[in-house]
Amino acid sequence: MLSKMKFLSRKSALLLITVLLSVFHASAAIVDTVQTYSASMKKNIKAVVITPDNYANAKELPVVYLLHGHGGRYSDWSRVKDIQKAVDQYQLMIVCPDGNNSWYWDSPVDPSYKYETYVSKELVEWIDGKYKTIRSPKGRAISGLSMGGHGALYLAFRHQDVFGAAGSMSGGVDIRPFPNNWNMADRLGKYADKPDNWEKNTVINMLHLLTPNALSIIVDCGTEDFFFKVNESLHRELLQRNIPHDYITRPGAHNWVYWNNAVGFQLLYMHNYFVR
Repeated sequence: MLSKMKFLSRKSALLLITVLLSVFHASAAIVDTVQTYSASMKKNIKAVVITPDNYANAKELPVVYLLHGHGGRYSDWSRVKDIQKAVDQYQLMIVCPDGNNSWYWDSPVDPSYKYETYVSKELVEWIDGKYKTIRSPKGRAISGLSMGGHGALYLAFRHQDVFGAAGSMSGGVDIRPFPNNWNMADRLGKYADKPDNWEKNTVINMLHLLTPNALSIIVDCGTEDFFFKVNESLHRELLQRNIPHDYITRPGAHNWVYWNNAVGFQLLYMHNYFVR
């Protein structure tokens, strides 16, 4: 009788271990660093690609392109654990390219910076060629923080044939109040010398490219952020033009405490767009 009880207790322990392992394994998105290639800039560019744990058995998956901020790099977002959970939960892919302080423009003054072409065309084609993706705007979204928030809206507004949804977290959605900051003059020329470059390449001046409901848009910014006022202005301009969008504000500054929270709302929004 005693030996039978010992056998049962061992069996129960093994069952418990199996259950625990399956729980821990349930949220094990695969994080890879890849070398992509930009023909327009003639160089390799690193990116992080996050795929669901069951990617091998998945069919076509939607993709969220997630852009980093100024001074950041391609690996920044991969450190946010909730992103990996969301990839498994929502069954989507996330791609985080390196933006090299480019503001995601094709620079009109420096031909070595063609990051609009890279992200919106070369990277998308590279990902679609190597992964099981939905190859249409219905399966592509783009978002980012700060410089990347600007970049996500900038690229989506200009390439609605590529991206169906766009988001911004603490985005620099009007660059003109900051003419001496964050390498922007290196990419556009000094504001005093090249004002037209600044006027044409700031997100808030590109709303004429939008028609109601053609692009799903979510904008998020903390009330203590130095970009809060320009995000408020963007929100009012979108309302004036009857462009539907989600707009989120809450207490918070321009930091990772805010973005760690904000990205969850962005990915939920993108997931809801994909399932629609």
